[in-house]
Amino acid sequence: MTDIDYMIEHVATDLIVLLVEKRGLTFMEAVDTLYTSDTYAKLCDKATGLYFQSPKYVYSFLEQELLTGMMG
Repeated sequence: MTDIDYMIEHVATDLIVLLVEKRGLTFMEAVDTLYTSDTYAKLCDKATGLYFQSPKYVYSFLEQELLTGMMG
């Protein structure tokens, strides 16, 4: 596992926790929501550098996507 892969997984873990806390999703719902989102695809795209941002910053994109259907 590279450092970047580790950072991606760390942010993803925090995003799942935020989905559970802020949206009241179950753990499995949160996992499914994250891993099927465009936000997660962008997070995994190393060219975007999104993995280098704070989980709350990335969550703002995920929240926008969930509200509007688009990442923004």
